[in-house]
Formats: sequence, C-alpha cells, structure tokens
Amino acid sequence: MELEKTVNELKQCEIRSVIDKRIHEFKQSRSDNEIFKELCFCLMTANFNAERSINIQNQIGNGFLDMNEENLSLTLKDLGHRFPNMRAKFIILARENKDNLAKIIKTKSENEIREWLVKNIKGLGYKEASHFMRNIGFENVAIIDFHIIDILVKNNLIKKPKTMTKKVYLETENVLKNLGEKLNLNMAELDLYLWYCETGKVLK
Repeated sequence: MELEKTVNELKQCEIRSVIDKRIHEFKQSRSDNEIFKELCFCLMTANFNAERSINIQNQIGNGFLDMNEENLSLTLKDLGHRFPNMRAKFIILARENKDNLAKIIKTKSENEIREWLVKNIKGLGYKEASHFMRNIGFENVAIIDFHIIDILVKNNLIKKPKTMTKKVYLETENVLKNLGEKLNLNMAELDLYLWYCETGKVLK
C-alpha cells in the first residue's frame, strides 16, 4: 500500500526524530493545572486552526485557570478565535470538573477516560477528547479529523463518512489501529506521521 510505503520511508528520515521528540514531550509529567490548560487548548481547536490555538494557549496561560467568562471571551476575541463566546463558556464549565478530571485520568482506563470526557466536558467530542488524551501522554486513542479522513479515503481504507457518529468514529479508529499494527506504530505516533503526510507539519 502506498500509504504504508510513505510512512515507512518517513520513519527512516529526519522527521522521525522530530516526532519521537514530540511523543516524549507528551509523556512528560505535569501538574493538574497544566493538564487542565491542555484541556482548554483542545476545547479551542474544535472547528478552529490548531496552530492559532497553540498561539492563543501560550498567550493566555494561567488565565485559563482564573479569568472570568467575560474577560476570557474578550481575550479570545482579541487573539482571533473564531468562537470566543462559546469557547469561553466551555472553559468556565470545564473548571467545575477540574478536580474530577485529575482523578479520572489517574484511576481509569483509556476508554473510560474518553467516555467520561465526552459525557462530562461540554464542547469535547471523541476527536477533541482523543486529542487531549494524546497530548498528555496516552497512546492508543485516534484523533480523527478531516485530514485523517481525507488520507484514509485517498488510500481506499474507508469510504468518506456523511457524518461522524460515535459508531463511525470507533470503526475508523479500528482501521487506524490495524494500520498502526502493520507499521509498528501506536495511535499517537501514527497520528503525527499521517498529519505530516497531509500537512507537512508536526504540531500537537
């Protein structure tokens, strides 16, 4: 398969060290506050640009922990977020579960954590929940966005879905897991390689 060939070639190039470094960064121990700020980043990325969300995250910093909704909304707007009011609302609501979040991450399985996130953190679907989990060190959940869908469709691994239901998400995740097994990559690693294939970038 052409995609397998491409990824295997990338594994032999300098991009591998970039991806390995990023995976190492994801696995670094961090405080509950840092974990929550990463959750806020993933809340911002829904239907918005990841690079711009990284910039906003860096500029707001600890403001995710203590800014009130009005100030957070104004700041998000000033920094160019597409949905400042709704994202500010989601972040404020997420704070109510900040302590629960830390406990769940430390005590539950990956599947249990993701289900809890989708159920309890307003604004997180399976993609954003998986993105958050990958960014704090979990390796076996897939981040399925339009870039990933496009590359799977182009390689005849799936048919383009009309909507991304839970059923479709989990079926697509299984396709990615099968591909990862063939390439000897976990989901966190595979996502970064596929993103690089599609965009030429390694983000988070």
